[in-house]
Amino acid sequence: MIADFVAQYAKLIASNPDDIKVEVEKSDEITQIVLYANKADIGKLIGKEGKMIGAIKTVISGCKAKDGISYRINVEAIR
Repeated sequence: MIADFVAQYAKLIASNPDDIKVEVEKSDEITQIVLYANKADIGKLIGKEGKMIGAIKTVISGCKAKDGISYRINVEAIR
């Protein structure tokens, strides 16, 4: 559910929405969400002074309060 939200939100922001891909890596302590995007969209997704990615992290932290799972999000360029 969280990964779907991140993917849909990123597609709204990105100039190349077809390049957006999300991978989820679960471990015992934390769930890592890796958001892959076109190199040209990385700046848009992070935002000025990290405000855009910070907003996404804030929404995700609300989900932590609900389900008790810790999340980490990383934005990377498509390989």
